[in-house]
Amino acid sequence: MAPRDLAALAALFADETRAAFLLALLDGRAWTAGELARHAGVAPSTASEHLGRLVGGGVLAEERQGRHRYVHLADPGIAHLVEELAARAEPAVKEAPRNLRAASAGHAMARGRTCYDHLAGRLGITITEAMTVRGLLRQDTGFALTDAGLEWFGELGIALAPQGRRPVARGCLDWTERKPHLAGIAGAALCRHAMDAGWCVRIGSERAVKVTPEGEHALRRTLGIQPTIIR
Repeated sequence: MAPRDLAALAALFADETRAAFLLALLDGRAWTAGELARHAGVAPSTASEHLGRLVGGGVLAEERQGRHRYVHLADPGIAHLVEELAARAEPAVKEAPRNLRAASAGHAMARGRTCYDHLAGRLGITITEAMTVRGLLRQDTGFALTDAGLEWFGELGIALAPQGRRPVARGCLDWTERKPHLAGIAGAALCRHAMDAGWCVRIGSERAVKVTPEGEHALRRTLGIQPTIIR
């Protein structure tokens, strides 16, 4: 990569409106331009201009269905980059929540959320650390599932199908916990299983998730996680 190419990529992130779009798209869904405009509090024409730059730069991909235009993060690598930048940009001294609703939403996001297609927040970190302690995951030489970890996924009926060049296991720096949580094919598959099996449910309109009673039982049985830690 030439220096100008790296500078051009960085410039795509160096705008508050575009940053708001990228953070919103970490929920893994495809959004319309109008939805993103309302989310960021900008005019539709302004949103369209910014989205054009992000799509043109390969950060976002777009799909059209009839007269609607949907955009989503181009690939898991972009989601990983956004989450890493968010973690490194988090101020040392955080601003106090504006109101009780904002405080509740922030608490829910910190407790557990999705980061694109895998689990993050205290929930994601707790699962990652429990897997490491039990010898299912190694972090000493980068993230890698052990043979026991592969067997554990198989016992849960979770398939780890190859997805191009995406690694099976990858560490993603958590922006609230400042520790790595499990991403990659394994992280995405585990998150999907947790949702499909009813271990976790989404709450509100953001990325926040909470563990159900069934999930608490399953995580305690399979990973020895005490329910009080993830509530």
